[in-house]
Amino acid sequence: MKISISIIGSTGSVGRSTLEIVDKKRKLFNIDILSANKNYKLITSQIKKYRPKLFIISDFKIFNHVYKKFKNSETKIINNYSAIKLKKKTDITVSAIPGIIGLAPTLKMIKISKKVLIANKESVICGWSLISKVSKKNKTKIIPIDSEHFSILKLLENHSLNEINKIYITASGGPFLNYKHNQFKKIKPIHAIKHPKWKMGKKISVDSSTMMNKILEVIEAQKLFKIPNEKLEIIIHPESLVHAIVELKNGLIKFIYHKTSMLIPLANAIFDGDVKINDFFKNYNSKITNLTFQKVNEKKFPIIKIKKRANEHPSTSIIVNATNEILVDQFLQKKLPFLSISKIIMSILNDRNYLKYAIRNPKNIDQINEIDFWSRNTTLKKINNK
Repeated sequence: MKISISIIGSTGSVGRSTLEIVDKKRKLFNIDILSANKNYKLITSQIKKYRPKLFIISDFKIFNHVYKKFKNSETKIINNYSAIKLKKKTDITVSAIPGIIGLAPTLKMIKISKKVLIANKESVICGWSLISKVSKKNKTKIIPIDSEHFSILKLLENHSLNEINKIYITASGGPFLNYKHNQFKKIKPIHAIKHPKWKMGKKISVDSSTMMNKILEVIEAQKLFKIPNEKLEIIIHPESLVHAIVELKNGLIKFIYHKTSMLIPLANAIFDGDVKINDFFKNYNSKITNLTFQKVNEKKFPIIKIKKRANEHPSTSIIVNATNEILVDQFLQKKLPFLSISKIIMSILNDRNYLKYAIRNPKNIDQINEIDFWSRNTTLKKINNK
């Protein structure tokens, strides 16, 4: 029987990686839904190649162009997720829309999917309580597919938290691991988006360069696995081959090692132990090489200090995420120096109105958006007052 699959964010890096897996095992899949924003060329290419039942296009201008082009196609072109109609649940949805904007589509897809693979960490960070509630109600399995969290998921199988002494989330150190302190003042966007190991989008590449991605991953791990902050530690691992390490109280240490490719956690999550995956990576094995680990230099990466506070109140994570999204965007537009990113995030956590929003426990997306808006607006004011 074929696997029905949907991908929200099909033109992004995770979406394209998912379709690469589909291409390798094309006879095993039916494409239910694809979605994208405004990459007209790639959208039209995917419609022609994959012939999904539905293609959702968020950008209204691009939607109109595509709709006119494919109005007689077997693929139905729609502009919003509320218009989705399927005869039965899709087997697997890959949620790969970056940013908080991906939360609402993720919640919609949870309702119509048997299994949702989440690559959008912002949805987990800001809306885990909603995701958890909706997934339980609809009996939908949630699987994280970031390499770190997929590794933690696998490492924790057959272990309770009581058996765990420490969980280490590994960080490559990004492009600036070997920079000297005086070089950080000269960092430009073109430097920050050149990750030495992973092929990623601009925003996540900047997060890697500041190590904010690891703060977000710590928050995500706390939400997904109910791991207390004190059991989580960030450690530098320049080779990027070990993605998470679990130190057990019985003295054993376990880790998962694989190449720097999203294809591996994605394929394993999609096939879920099925033998069909066995020939997928037959020419993909890594040779065991030297592995190095080191503590994070907080003087180089001051954003690491935020770890202690990043999930201190119910909505702190929403505030931290929104502030960071604005700061990264401003940095990429060359409106903000690199070193200001960590400073402004900390200033938001010390803002006189911070606690008023941080202590809230949002019950719906509107309440999440209200907290998100305060954080973005306050961040922009701080930038403009500098």
